[in-house]
Amino acid sequence: GSGPAGFYTAAALIDSGVDISIDIIERLPTPFGLIRGGVAADHQTTKNISKKFEKTALMNQVRFYGNVEIGRDISLAELREMYDAVVLAQGAPVDRVLNIPGAGKAGVFGAAAFVGWYNAHPDFRTLNPDLGVQAAAVIGVGNVAIDIARLLSRSDKGLAVTDLPDYAETAMSGSPIKDVYLFGRRGPVEAKFTNVELREMGNLSECVPQVKAEQLPDGVGDLSDRDKRLKERNLENLRQFSERHPDEKPNRVHFEFFAAPVEILGTDKVEGIRLERTRVEDDRAVGSGEFFNVACGLVVSAIGYRGTPLDGAPFDESRGIIPNDDGRVDDGLYAAGWIKRGPSGVISTNRPDGVTAAEHILNDH
Repeated sequence: GSGPAGFYTAAALIDSGVDISIDIIERLPTPFGLIRGGVAADHQTTKNISKKFEKTALMNQVRFYGNVEIGRDISLAELREMYDAVVLAQGAPVDRVLNIPGAGKAGVFGAAAFVGWYNAHPDFRTLNPDLGVQAAAVIGVGNVAIDIARLLSRSDKGLAVTDLPDYAETAMSGSPIKDVYLFGRRGPVEAKFTNVELREMGNLSECVPQVKAEQLPDGVGDLSDRDKRLKERNLENLRQFSERHPDEKPNRVHFEFFAAPVEILGTDKVEGIRLERTRVEDDRAVGSGEFFNVACGLVVSAIGYRGTPLDGAPFDESRGIIPNDDGRVDDGLYAAGWIKRGPSGVISTNRPDGVTAAEHILNDH
């Protein structure tokens, strides 16, 4: 894999000064993984890290082999015979399944597919979601969910300065979507979005955020100092959003907490979503038995990604990762990034994984 975890590993090996040769093998023709296929199209600064990765790729010790799929073109067993060390850094490329009635209806997509579509990922280039609807629902309240809601809510001018492929920009700029709903099973304190992404939602030129004041707690509870600061900033932004008038701008994005999706409504195509009111007990969402419906013509499930099995490597089906001991999988076999620890954190969170994998390799050889 040639995403952040793979490149951080390669850079750490090179920085060690050891005489080493590194081959980076990638299923797609192009490198950089989620930098290219996952980062939101309006977050150009975030993508600048690819320049650092490009410098690594152009070093004499490194070769890049794109369009080579393990299991199709060459087996993992063959790679392990050819190399002193093999690092598995293929990420978590598929969606966690939305396991509720109606999830298979037309107009329901997973975030990996939807984000891949608007980032021109070859696997999802032909997804062709129908954006000719009045309202959209995003299940989840992490940064991926925020990214999707923000892009669906951007003005034509805002979309014009992104690197969206033409087909996605045309679909989004021509969309009549007026309302985007973000649904979280738990409360605002448990939400996974970061403050920078949340704050952006308040600065959109044609969309106003909406939050129900009664869903906001007075405080964030007993947390570490760092987590407390971050959560308090989020709460402050949400309090400001709760004071915004719905008619302030032509479009709205609604933050709806304590709402667990239980069914996708409609005949063949999605026409709405049914949710159950929840409360948080021991950090878990518990249903209240109170249900409500929201009309929408598009549903994107942003409830997390997961890895996929690789023939010749162990796999933990429940966690969607390759089992490992701090990056060690087997003799000469290592893991880094999301396939090692699950899909969490930001791009730089993968750097320690790469450093650890490099240290293991250097110690073992």
